[in-house]
Amino acid sequence: MKRLLLSTLVLACTVVVPARAADDHAPKHGGVVVETKAGDMELVAKPDLIVIHVSDHGKPMKLTSGSGKVTVFNGNEKTEAQLALVGEKLEAKGSFKVGTGAKVLAEVSLNGKPAVAARFTLK
Repeated sequence: MKRLLLSTLVLACTVVVPARAADDHAPKHGGVVVETKAGDMELVAKPDLIVIHVSDHGKPMKLTSGSGKVTVFNGNEKTEAQLALVGEKLEAKGSFKVGTGAKVLAEVSLNGKPAVAARFTLK
């Protein structure tokens, strides 16, 4: 009887915590995702446009302000461009060499908080 009571108590006190989805950090826009203190950043790089989407465990983050710069490194070449908030994402326009293996450093300030750095390697 004591054993049954103890088992019932243990089951009653068990808290079920849902596991985070395995794809919380998966790309949602076809880019490369890195985790930062400010949230997950997904970089989508095209030859004329770099876009950074910011999310919190897979959910888009509400951005009221955002700025920064991106630096693209491809071999010995280095290209910099300013990021600006466009809707719910950051964008930089320019001419970028964004092939496989290119590295991108993004220094980003979001919602009035200090800048964080995110390092991406393009696939």
